[in-house]
Amino acid sequence: MADFVLGIDLGTSNSVVAVERDDGPVVLLDADNRGLQPSIVSFHPSGSILAGHEAKRRRLIDPENTIYSAKRLIGRPFSSPEVQQLVERMPYHMVAGDNDQTMVEVRDQRLTVPEVSALLLHHIKIIAERALRQTVSKAVVTVPANFNDAQRSATVAAGQIAGLEVLRIINEPTAAALAYGHGKKMDRKVLVYDFGGGTFDVTVLEIHGEVYEVLATAGDTYLGGDDFDVLVMDRMVEQFLHKTRYDLRHNEAAMERLRSVAEQVKCQLSTQGRSVVQVQEIAYGPDGTALDLDFAMERKELEDQTEELVDRTFAICDEAFKLANMPINEVDEVVLVGGSTRIPMVRESVRSYFARAPMATINPDEVVALGAAIQGASLLAAVAPPPSLPSAAAPEAGRGQGQGQGMPAIPPAPGEVSPVPSPKPRPLLLDVTPLSLGVAIVGGYAKVIIPRNAQVPAEATEVFTTGADNQNSVSLRICQGESQRFADNTVLGELILAGLRPAPRGEVKVEVTFEIDTNGILEVHAKDEATGRVQDATIRLLGELGEHELSGAIERVGPRVGA
Repeated sequence: MADFVLGIDLGTSNSVVAVERDDGPVVLLDADNRGLQPSIVSFHPSGSILAGHEAKRRRLIDPENTIYSAKRLIGRPFSSPEVQQLVERMPYHMVAGDNDQTMVEVRDQRLTVPEVSALLLHHIKIIAERALRQTVSKAVVTVPANFNDAQRSATVAAGQIAGLEVLRIINEPTAAALAYGHGKKMDRKVLVYDFGGGTFDVTVLEIHGEVYEVLATAGDTYLGGDDFDVLVMDRMVEQFLHKTRYDLRHNEAAMERLRSVAEQVKCQLSTQGRSVVQVQEIAYGPDGTALDLDFAMERKELEDQTEELVDRTFAICDEAFKLANMPINEVDEVVLVGGSTRIPMVRESVRSYFARAPMATINPDEVVALGAAIQGASLLAAVAPPPSLPSAAAPEAGRGQGQGQGMPAIPPAPGEVSPVPSPKPRPLLLDVTPLSLGVAIVGGYAKVIIPRNAQVPAEATEVFTTGADNQNSVSLRICQGESQRFADNTVLGELILAGLRPAPRGEVKVEVTFEIDTNGILEVHAKDEATGRVQDATIRLLGELGEHELSGAIERVGPRVGA
């Protein structure tokens, strides 16, 4: 049986799964011919777990037990400012677990964020298996380019809990560039402007044939379409309060209805100049009278409210060009990725900033998954060429890049000889680390070990010594970020060097090699400089699932996925 590697775009708002077949990458559709799957998981009173479209339908009627925007939580400690902001806004309950893990409470149980994401990934896996009519166990999963080590590691853990072997974690803009350039024998510099539901990334690449070299990447993992929805929702709340003296912020069910309507208004204003909505019986007055919300918004109003969010994306673009040491006029093509790039103001602002029209022929919702599928197939290229889908499953295999692409080739006419395709050239991705890796030193400062924008895999070796006689362990705090002050960076956790030999202070010198692998995940190796003896080196990330906890999650969640 042919082996497939799933390309999964695990998004904040929606997720997509694709595979590469012999005539190109295709998005896999569910039984209702839908390629986009809402990134939502709901816990039903019956004990069943719903994901995707079925879960989205329960978001309005059971908001406390329906989890969405988990991507904004994954890999973040509960004490982080981003999580605390969501604690104030989300209808579902979050608490701190061991090691400052972010936990969600649903129906008298607590789950880590990777466990919630695993339920969604398993749902996606089932869709793929039904479309392909075979089991699959391997995947390439995409993440925002600016995800740190903890967020990448948590994404891998989610895949493992879902029963997937994650062959590679690749950055979303890099995957999009791969789908854009694969097989086209181009030689150009491309900028990928990736504005999704919860994150923003910009990546500058140089494409030479099938070599994709990232020159620079920058981003914000807490900037996306969700923030547009919040601004619209706040406007609704203010108008309703002014009209009725009723503050909807104290009514979780009403706020969840408003979130849905706010998204609807945002989408309508992408295709029309004015949106008018009515939400009936959004609340009840002191005398029990039903209160309706009547709301209208002009596109110009939305643009005025969200201008600051869009401007932030171009400050990040400035940063990327500075890192790449490249003027803006050297960009040959601007590729738009992510649902938020459908907003007219975003497209016009991109056109103005780059003084050129962005490419509009690629489906911004699907291109990342298609690129991940291409990379997945390339990882199996040494074993076999990309397989063909079963003919009966081909109609379910949906769409490719843009309209009319990625579909099965037209068969030869009777009497014609079908040419044997030559082996496809496989892509080579040369990506970079988005954040500097550092360790804490005296005075509250951070020493950079691996600088930002270093090509991955990257490694650096530092020597650390003991500070006391007969000291048997050394603890180092590690971070990612660009500030000289350690506390101003993202604190990843602790590196513990244990089992050191007894010796006077300063005599034991330990060589520690920090390596950021092709997934952007940190690995550490250590040895005694004098004896060559390998030392125990353990990284404990804040909010991380330990090995024992991961095994427990697989046992606990594994039997329930798809239930």
